[in-house]
Amino acid sequence: MTPGTPESVAVVIVTFNRADLLVGMLDALAQQTHPPDAVFVIDNASSDHTAQVLGRNDLPLRITTMPENLGGAGGFHLGVQQAYEAGFDRIWLVDDDVVPAPDCLATLMAQDEACLMSVREDTHGHLVEKAATRFDLRNPLAIKPKTGMVETEFGTRAAMPERVEIQNVAFEGFMVRRDVIDTIGFPDPSYFIFYDDVDFAVRARRAGYRIWAVRDAVLVRQLDFDQQHDLAGWKGFYMFRNLFVVHFRYGENLLVRLKPYLIALAVVLLSPVRGGRAEARNVIRAIGSARGMRRVPEPPPHRR
Repeated sequence: MTPGTPESVAVVIVTFNRADLLVGMLDALAQQTHPPDAVFVIDNASSDHTAQVLGRNDLPLRITTMPENLGGAGGFHLGVQQAYEAGFDRIWLVDDDVVPAPDCLATLMAQDEACLMSVREDTHGHLVEKAATRFDLRNPLAIKPKTGMVETEFGTRAAMPERVEIQNVAFEGFMVRRDVIDTIGFPDPSYFIFYDDVDFAVRARRAGYRIWAVRDAVLVRQLDFDQQHDLAGWKGFYMFRNLFVVHFRYGENLLVRLKPYLIALAVVLLSPVRGGRAEARNVIRAIGSARGMRRVPEPPPHRR
């Protein structure tokens, strides 16, 4: 980028069979006071009317329709790679079930920082930003590494300062400059769903970048957070496995890196009175799979 030239920004959206929600996301993008320079959409083999929803000409859409579902992680890996290789200065990652306020993108672009997070609320205006203010990979007694969240620390948007430093992100309104990708690489597609955003944030912070949640960058989440209730289903496997991967890769001491085995043992022992055999099978499979994912992704070759 030439000094003094405004930064370009590309949006990356990953979608799968949520055409009715995607409409709201695209409508909101079309109403941004700072229009995006490009909108990369990764359609993960949707079988609903997503193709019809994407047939609009009021946005600079660049659509990739996949023959199979790559998951959110694979979709964001591909979309970020496309935006990066197209040369955009900043990349804004958003899900198909969020609606940004008209000035959300402008508010983020006004911040001279490498890593930024929009702040989410629900459709009733309640703060639901679950990005971690503390993400502890040092204490082996912390069952979950997220020990503090924007939502629980502040309660309301009005109680927040203008910026809050956070330690992990969600790919629902996260903005990153291309120099971060130069340094740490792309989102890791092997996660499929869950924790790919956490992994990216941990890598960014370990490379010396700070991440800021911007109070006035408002993003409205259309759906409730309910995936934590599915530990015995197919999503449960990915939740267990990817949590374990983060510990194996980034645990700051041996006890933390061993914690997944203790969690798995506890889940198996407690399975008769809580998740049943399906949850026990998930956690056993998750340990085996996570052991094969301990390698941290490499940054891409520089293409300046």
